[in-house]
Amino acid sequence: MNGKQILITGATNGIGLAAAEALAALGASLAIVGRSETRTRMAAARIRAAAGKGATVLAFIADLSSQASVRRLAAEVLSQCPRLDVLVNNAGAMYGTRQLTEDGIELTWAVNHLAPFLLTTLLLGRLQESAPARIVTTASDAHQGAHIPFDDMSAARSYRGFARYGETKLANILFTAELAQRLTGTAVTANCFHPGLVATGFNRNNGLLMDLGMTILRPMSRSAPKGAETLVWLASSLDVADVSGGYFFDKQPKTPSAAAQDRQTGRQLWEISEQQCASSGRG
Repeated sequence: MNGKQILITGATNGIGLAAAEALAALGASLAIVGRSETRTRMAAARIRAAAGKGATVLAFIADLSSQASVRRLAAEVLSQCPRLDVLVNNAGAMYGTRQLTEDGIELTWAVNHLAPFLLTTLLLGRLQESAPARIVTTASDAHQGAHIPFDDMSAARSYRGFARYGETKLANILFTAELAQRLTGTAVTANCFHPGLVATGFNRNNGLLMDLGMTILRPMSRSAPKGAETLVWLASSLDVADVSGGYFFDKQPKTPSAAAQDRQTGRQLWEISEQQCASSGRG
């Protein structure tokens, strides 16, 4: 990975930080994205320490729930990174209650789907200029049983935290498949993966009951470095250099749900996502 430039969102803890450390140790130049300036600077220092002397780590601060912030992030990345070999859309969250962003978008949908959709499309030109290049997105088996609620995109009629999270993870897989089709012949690949149940700070922001549930699950959870293994492999391995549109778990192809394989749904989701981002851009 010497000379490769990698951008990772959600890299201040969990599998994002573990993956950044591993990729930096392989010789890559890292650019990480976090919401908290303090935590992002601390993560950058930790990655530099893990990689050794001379490691390059750029730190970008962005609130991925805000499309204006995502657009500023993309502009900063384009300004500071003359090339971009790998984009990792890793940031994600789950919220126990329905909330709206400054753009009027339901928060879980905004962070987990629209942010990676918008960031990827804004950086696509730089990725194509740097080809061969890769796009890796963190999805989840939580998509099983989910469907895209085209008749209630803002979850106004019904909101359940885990169900909404599953819808966004389904969107990640559909986005990856549609993106891979659109990138055919460009030498830019797009893949996504399920990290497994990982012991991180995820879902610790939804009250005492959810926090207790995650604590109970912790003994059955894998470590952050283990959860990051497939991410690192998709970003770096020659074994998948020409693979695109796949969904993986533990470095093996995995068949997602039937809903995640519906090409028409993927195309419809893309069109609606463009509309949701365009309306914000005009604002």
